[in-house]
Amino acid sequence: MQHTTLSRAACLELLAATDIARVLISVRCLPAALPARMTLHDNSRLLLASSEEPVIVAAQRGEVLAVQIDGLEGDGTTWSVIASGIARPGKVMTTLPHPLVQALSRGARLIEVPVTVVAGERVG
Repeated sequence: MQHTTLSRAACLELLAATDIARVLISVRCLPAALPARMTLHDNSRLLLASSEEPVIVAAQRGEVLAVQIDGLEGDGTTWSVIASGIARPGKVMTTLPHPLVQALSRGARLIEVPVTVVAGERVG
């Protein structure tokens, strides 16, 4: 099996192509992966819609959040991307993608994470 490290540009392209992710966070000193709706904005920051209290509190505190996505291609190749940055509460914009708008209308909060560090790998 071949492991290939993805470039920053390739990672950003994959982040831009998805709307659901896992937020990796420590909850009471234990690792957790919590779901969130997501979009990549301006190729430099992730906008998350989450109703998970630990994620919302982490953003309010200005903590580092990691966001992970992965996928399976038609030929059986898998890939994974993780991006991280210091989170903060987001400001609602007039042009958010529909999945984020839906999540926000159901009570989720908007969170912004700059893509400070991003890494990815393709296996297959």
